This record gives sequence, C-alpha cells and structure tokens, in this order.
Amino acid sequence: MSAREEVLGRIRIALGDRPALPPAARGYRLTGALDREAVVELFVERVRDYKATVVVTNDPRTAVVAAFAGEGARTVGVPVDLDVSLRPEGLTLVDDDALAPDRLDALDGALTTCAAGCAETGTIALDGRPGQGRRALSLVPDLHVCVIRAGDIVETVPELIAALEPSARAGRPITLVSGPSATSDIELSRVEGVHGPRRLVVVVST
Repeated sequence: MSAREEVLGRIRIALGDRPALPPAARGYRLTGALDREAVVELFVERVRDYKATVVVTNDPRTAVVAAFAGEGARTVGVPVDLDVSLRPEGLTLVDDDALAPDRLDALDGALTTCAAGCAETGTIALDGRPGQGRRALSLVPDLHVCVIRAGDIVETVPELIAALEPSARAGRPITLVSGPSATSDIELSRVEGVHGPRRLVVVVST
C-alpha cells in the first residue's frame, strides 16, 4: 500500500460514520437580466474596481497604441496568430513563438484577445484560442493589454462557465483574470505582481 492510499484509507474510515451530505442547491440564477449596454457598463465598473484600466472604444487598434504609450511600453509580445487588424503600429512587436521565460520577462508588455468576460465579477477569460497566445504570454510580462469584444461579455458566472465549456471539454488551458495580479496576507496587506502582471488594461471593442 502506498502512502497516498494509506492516507486516503484513514480519511475514509474517519468519515465512515458521518451522515450523507444533502444535494447541492441548484436554484441559483443561470442567466442574466440586464440588457447589453448595462452588462458592458457593469463589466467596466467591476474591472475598474480591481484597479485595472478600461477603455471602451469602436477603434481597438488605436486604443491599444494609446494604452501602451500611456504605460511607456515599446517592445510588446503578441501571439503569432494575432489578427492583423489589432497589431499596433509604432511598436516593436515580438511574436511569441515559444519565447524563453527570460525573454518574456524582458518585454515591456503583452497584447492578447480573450474568449469571454463576466460582468458580475469583472473577470476576463482566456482559453488559448487564436489571438490569445499561450498562458505564459499573458502572465509573465508586467503589463497585459487585453482586447475583448463587447458581445463576448456575459452577465453571470454560470453564463461564463457555459461559454467556456467547449474549450474545457477540448482540453484547452483556461485562465481567469480578475484585475492585475495581487494577493493579501492575513492582515489584508495588499501585494501586487505576485503571480502575474501588475498592470492590466482592458480594451472593450464595441
């Protein structure tokens, strides 16, 4: 018997006389009730609550250029399959063809799209599809500029999970981002940049 099996066996014995748990409640709301404009407004509000920058625009390419300029970024990593219409001019773009971690860390920032967003939680979700790049590209550089279409923003968490289900079933890596990287210790002292970019700019394309 392995150590793992022994530990699990002891847990089963310890829990043997416990009553069965009741079924989980499934009466929660599955769909949103807000109209499209209100969903986008709520998303913007929640993302800004996380101390991220949000830009709502019908010209995402220009907004991306302005976002990097505002952060003083000149050398930017991009997915190799990023749409040409989003590739900003006036910057040094570096295609992430499996760049080593030190090269990713040396970039001024990264530009990606995303799969979906959730208004209730101010979350963007990446699932590795075209334009989003690999997980390291959105997590290693200190600045992440992410473009999301307004139509890809849903209101509730169940709607976000449903939107990501095909990618999950296909085995794609899913990354959920709620604001810049930050954590708090037991005394609620906030520390930023622990496990990802310290700066996040979300460009909502209308």
